Amino acid sequence: MTADPMRWLWAAVAVALWLAVIAAVVIARRLARRREAAKAAALAPTEGRADVLVAYASQTGLAEELAWMTARSLSEAGTSARVALLGDLEAKDLRIARQLLIVASTTGEGDAPDSMSWFVRKQMSGPADLSGLRYGLLALGDRTYAEFCGFGRALDGWLQASGASRLFDTVEVDNGETGAIRHWQHQLGQLTGHAVQADWTPPAYDRWRLVERAHLNPGSPGGETWWLAFEPVDHAPDWVAGDIAEVGLPARDGQPTTSREYSVASLPSEGRVIFIVRRMIAPDGTPGLGSGWLTRDLSVGDEIGMRIRTNRSFHGPAVETPLILIGNGTGLAGLRAHLKGREGAAHGGTWLMFGERTLAHDALLDEELQAALASGALTRLARAFSRDAGDERYVQALITEHAAEVAAWVGCGATIMVCGSRDGMAGGVHAALEDVLGADGLQALTEASRYRRDVY
Repeated sequence: MTADPMRWLWAAVAVALWLAVIAAVVIARRLARRREAAKAAALAPTEGRADVLVAYASQTGLAEELAWMTARSLSEAGTSARVALLGDLEAKDLRIARQLLIVASTTGEGDAPDSMSWFVRKQMSGPADLSGLRYGLLALGDRTYAEFCGFGRALDGWLQASGASRLFDTVEVDNGETGAIRHWQHQLGQLTGHAVQADWTPPAYDRWRLVERAHLNPGSPGGETWWLAFEPVDHAPDWVAGDIAEVGLPARDGQPTTSREYSVASLPSEGRVIFIVRRMIAPDGTPGLGSGWLTRDLSVGDEIGMRIRTNRSFHGPAVETPLILIGNGTGLAGLRAHLKGREGAAHGGTWLMFGERTLAHDALLDEELQAALASGALTRLARAFSRDAGDERYVQALITEHAAEVAAWVGCGATIMVCGSRDGMAGGVHAALEDVLGADGLQALTEASRYRRDVY
């Protein structure tokens, strides 16, 4: 046992910070439950419980959107429904529901959405007693990943092991494939005894016109990165930092129409939607379907179809909350929107950590970032350039180098937001944050919605 008073002081500070994080988890979960309850009130019956509980596990907002479509379809067919975030529920909530419909996304290689951290850790750690529960599952995934619908399948396995029984076979969806969605609709019709409307699709695309395009990194050893700005045509859209744009791509080369998603780098006050897009090139030299069209084939003045989708999991905290933004490459888009939201405001501090290849060619939006530092919208800026001799660091190295400051910001209530590539960057940043904050500390931040990610 030490008699050093400074060690006792630091130990007391660490305990106090840990207790503050735990308190934040509890408060955040209670507030989330209240918000979801208020939003679902319009669909639930005025007396008694709803016939069906519709729960969602969403990473980019699509699962949440489909959950609300499901609930509305049930309601229109005379079956009352309540919508809830699955990550906020406990086994007893599922038992009470009796009938459960789940829309669950998988992120990356079989991972659960970040909002499911508490549920996976506490509820799915072992079988529960769900013997009276009947459920249906719509699992969203991407077949380009080896663990297609991995979380949906894990959830299905846990429900089966817990004694729940399927209302129908799990419906798996590859990148929003419409045939699978129609099959889900059919199952809803079987459940209610009333056919669900045939055209059960997301809201129609709005018209947008490309008004500006600029090459941001000429001479870079990496892929071309482009700035694109679109103005709305005959509509006045609204969105918040963290939301996602879904762009409709034209049919070509015998391929059907499809869509791509991009982080929105701007706010409505700027009068335009801004993207930062890297032109992807396949091994055979073929440009990416979406990035090639946007950065090469589309001309300034052309119109596209696009809608902006709510992405609650990457919305930012109150402006008075300290904010640490971490990302690489085109991930700067999703971070820029949060930074713009702090311009002219008395904010709690904003720290950007960003990684790219070279300072000479890849210091993306350098003039804008320097102006943000000068104005006070940005409190701190730290950058790493992996291809520069004498630097050769990735963005996660900045977390390690500034470990004490990162821990201090978190101790003062900071939220951490990460945007950029899933492969390499996201895992490296996560590991570095675990080293600084501890695995339990980072888990607590996740469950308090103070660690949010938009990675792809």
